[in-house]
Amino acid sequence: MNYLWGGLILISIIFAIGGDTYDMYADTYQNSQTYQLKIINTTSQPVDNQMLDVRLNSSSVSLMGRYRTDGEHSQLLVSYSDNLPQQWQHRYGENKDKALVLDIHQADQTSLQVTVPAIVWPRLERMMQAGFDMAEFAAKLALGLIGLMALWLGLMKIAEEDGLVEKLVRVVRPVLKPLFPDVPADHPAMGTISLNLAANMLGLGNAATPMGIKAMQHLQELNQHKETASDSMCMFLALNTSSVQLLPPLTVIALLGVGASGLFVSIFLATLCSTIVAIIAARWYAKRAKSPHISQGGNKET
Repeated sequence: MNYLWGGLILISIIFAIGGDTYDMYADTYQNSQTYQLKIINTTSQPVDNQMLDVRLNSSSVSLMGRYRTDGEHSQLLVSYSDNLPQQWQHRYGENKDKALVLDIHQADQTSLQVTVPAIVWPRLERMMQAGFDMAEFAAKLALGLIGLMALWLGLMKIAEEDGLVEKLVRVVRPVLKPLFPDVPADHPAMGTISLNLAANMLGLGNAATPMGIKAMQHLQELNQHKETASDSMCMFLALNTSSVQLLPPLTVIALLGVGASGLFVSIFLATLCSTIVAIIAARWYAKRAKSPHISQGGNKET
């Protein structure tokens, strides 16, 4: 998986550099072009902080901008408008509220000669920024989950010491035993599987995550072939992914409010169907892998 992600990142960098190189060669953003603006609303020399109504001589596009000068350097700050040339609109990116700063090289009473900020390596910059943003998000997510995992793992440990897990296992054993025939009835895996499925059914996704990780660790202890997933691990993953929902997740309730009540029946029926299909698929693939025809075929290929 690491090689796959590394390859995708490398391909993205190559495409970004290739696209940006072509844009610079073709002057897509017209970084070096100078524009002549005609001043409409005044016949005197512009002064600092004055609003100017200007027009592009080449396209007759009318624009509004604020003239700024410190005596040595002059600029025109232009707000976003759909009338702007396409090459100018690229400078705003996703932030349409900012002003486009045009550098003024020559100015008189009737016209301004300006250039727009250069765009250099935009694709590569966006890709790198997205990478940093996702890395920051992943770090915050991991740190946020530490507390939740510690809380629920602690509660599960208390439940184990108090015997609540054993009581829960005795209740759900008739249902889980046929699905996990390779797991001993008194093994801790049954308790963590039961808690994980119960949390998922009640829409407690944050509580289900640490229990699911713990259940997988217990199942790996029972796995005789450590390099491949066992039938029980595959069945648990199928149940965990398709899990029957008696209550919608808390995030759905928070987003939809009272409207979430109308989703209870549809969510239950949809997840019930998905769980049935997941169980059938997991059992079918488990039997198919153990069939003599498949085994002989695999040995023959080996």
